[in-house]
Amino acid sequence: MKVLANDGIATSGVIALENAGFEVDLTTVAQDQLIDYINKHQIDVLLVRSATKVRKDLIDACPTLKIIGRGGVGMDNIDVEYAREKGIHVINTPAASSHSVAELVFAHLFGMVRFLYDSNRSMPLEGDSKFKDLKKAYAKGIELKGKTLGILGFGRIGQATAKVALGVGMKVIAFDPYIDSERLELEFYDGQTVYFTIDTISKEEVLQQADFITLHVPAQKEYVISTDEFNMMKDGVCIVNAARGGVIDEVALVAALNSGKVSKAALDVFENEPSPEVQLLMNPNISLTPHIGAATSEAQHRIGSELADQIIEILG
Repeated sequence: MKVLANDGIATSGVIALENAGFEVDLTTVAQDQLIDYINKHQIDVLLVRSATKVRKDLIDACPTLKIIGRGGVGMDNIDVEYAREKGIHVINTPAASSHSVAELVFAHLFGMVRFLYDSNRSMPLEGDSKFKDLKKAYAKGIELKGKTLGILGFGRIGQATAKVALGVGMKVIAFDPYIDSERLELEFYDGQTVYFTIDTISKEEVLQQADFITLHVPAQKEYVISTDEFNMMKDGVCIVNAARGGVIDEVALVAALNSGKVSKAALDVFENEPSPEVQLLMNPNISLTPHIGAATSEAQHRIGSELADQIIEILG
């Protein structure tokens, strides 16, 4: 059995698959050459992340495929139902990257409230000549403790983010159309465990009450946050999107930043990846990362191991 990990896979996954008798190919094949490569090498399992798209044309043209695997949560780059109709297993790793994304959200949040995203731009240029001016400019930071974090989308990643927030001392409110209540378990290094119950509220209530808002929703046809939603928010709110590009109306976001309705924003994902709009990249009030929510060593090892376990269970 041959596995093509077109967007890479952690060593943990490679070892597990090879120990089970699978041949793992780590070649990165260009999208327009992928069909020919799969057929030429008789690939049984195609593993992708967000870079490679698996659409109907590829599914129809590659009869050897038995499994399509996505390293991560969202599968909007795969025609999932069509593949399953053709008898192909489609798998992913919904839990493996949750904590990594949650930590990135808080990296952005801490960076925004203490101006790190801007300070790291200015200090190399002016730190030696305008030290006192910069010290004064960045002297009005705030603490996250005691503030309200609003979470839109309260699945695995939203819940992981809530746990970090609770550990920091924030109040957590959440909206999810499919979840009424969740009991969260916070485990600490010394074996202690604390439980919190979060009852979800309406989207409007979250938008109106939150000091900080973070999105953890799947890709969808309509914007989750656009002009009407921004108008409901507190003045000076901060917002983070580490979910999917296209869930925030980026034009409306820039307008909200310019008006002061939103004081700061953080984006890990963009409507036009891999070529985000310049007005976002150059905006001094946006903290930026290039879609790295799941890009930690720990998450990649979990993803590799979980994919391997599923493949072995199906084909082993």
